Amino acid sequence: MSTTYVSTIDAKEEFSELINRVSHNKERILLTRRGKEVAAIVPLEDFQYLQESQNKLDLDEAVEALQEARSQGTMTLEDLKAEIG
Repeated sequence: MSTTYVSTIDAKEEFSELINRVSHNKERILLTRRGKEVAAIVPLEDFQYLQESQNKLDLDEAVEALQEARSQGTMTLEDLKAEIG
């Protein structure tokens, strides 16, 4: 998969073409402003993979937190407020 850099000014003028390139050619477009990367246009499959990866990370963190709570116990909100001050 190729990656192309396009300024936001050019992207504004070529938006439909960029969408076609991404959807049909599976191209990744990095948008730049003043030479810095600011956003990306990616194929839907890339986005879905990113979402699935994030969901897996979130689930792993939740399982880890649950295991920690079971092994170390929990604290009430009032106790936490008192501890924090």
